[in-house]
Amino acid sequence: MLQNLATTPILSREFWRELSNPSPATLGKSILSILMLAESLVCIFWIFTLSDLGDGYEVIAAVPYIYLVISYVSLFIFYRFKRYEYFTFTQLVMLLVMPFFMQWAIGGFAASSGVAIWAILSPVGALMILGTRQSTPWFLLFIGLAFISWKLNHYFSGNAMPIPSNVKDAFFLMNITGTASILYGVLRYFQAQKERVMVALELEQARSDKLLLNILPATIAERLKSNDMRIADHYNSVTVLFADLVNFTQISEKMPPLQLIDLLSQVFLKFDQLAAKYQVEKIKTIGDAYMVISGAPVICDNHAHLIAEMALEMKSALDEVAINIGIDLHMRIGINTGPVVAGVIGSSKFSYDLWGDTVNMASRMEDTCMTDAIQVTQATQKILQSSYVFSERAAVEVKGKGLVDTFILLGRKV
Repeated sequence: MLQNLATTPILSREFWRELSNPSPATLGKSILSILMLAESLVCIFWIFTLSDLGDGYEVIAAVPYIYLVISYVSLFIFYRFKRYEYFTFTQLVMLLVMPFFMQWAIGGFAASSGVAIWAILSPVGALMILGTRQSTPWFLLFIGLAFISWKLNHYFSGNAMPIPSNVKDAFFLMNITGTASILYGVLRYFQAQKERVMVALELEQARSDKLLLNILPATIAERLKSNDMRIADHYNSVTVLFADLVNFTQISEKMPPLQLIDLLSQVFLKFDQLAAKYQVEKIKTIGDAYMVISGAPVICDNHAHLIAEMALEMKSALDEVAINIGIDLHMRIGINTGPVVAGVIGSSKFSYDLWGDTVNMASRMEDTCMTDAIQVTQATQKILQSSYVFSERAAVEVKGKGLVDTFILLGRKV
């Protein structure tokens, strides 16, 4: 018997690998295997202990022996034919009825030292493997068998074979410490795996939140997480900036793909750092174009000043990248101030975007801007004129607007 146990699949490398690092699908298998292994060791103890009492105790010793045979036959079938549901049902049944049969065969509660307490492993195993709802019938069956044992205890005790007091004491100690140890071990193992899953979920949630914040503003992401799926807000006054690299199409045609991506990454990383510094919101990049807004979704009164400060630093940031990679880079920046509508579009791939004439005009300011200049509309210039120096650029042809007077932002006033 011991040799057969040592060569069963339950002690295979695959079993111990699943036991030490189970997936959710194998957690139930591992728990049931632990219960079966522990119960098997107890059965071996019962077989040898009862067999030593004499020839009249073979029938009693046959109960745990039959459990071992049925258990390992079902285990073989499970591993051979992948019938996990059959293995689960068989083991839960055996865990439930075998201790009661042992108690009845020995002679009731007193003679067996309440060996039926081992049957509690069945509903507990069902709870951890099958879940709360499907475990309820197993617990009710346990209560029912315990009630039957109580009602018929006088019959079982009347036919009890004499058990030495030292064996009764050993059974009593085994029943208390054994069930307690197995329950604690299984529940501890289950809780450890649960904690691992919860930690993994927290890490995954953190990664998801970080990814969401890379796509959407923090306040908008929080609203989406609160199931606010229809986000559309109107802002009376914001400042929008567009920046675009000059002649980038010609530059990109001469560069390998990886070098091109590295160039854009370096440029936009610098711009992202400036956006974080001045607490403005990056909306998107399209090719080599870069778009930010201040005043939405977080409302502030100095949105035009924040954008102006960022725009003035963007040129030096671009020059720094150009020196590092050895390519002459230039850009145009356009800025406009006014009302916009901002919101989230898409149901699977979210995008936070802006709409309105203010956005279109900011884009036109970039389109018509001179190289290495910052062109702003009159609306923006009026807000900034007390703190910044401008040069006027009259009668600029703007698509959809005709001739428009614009201004070039030169720097801060001394």
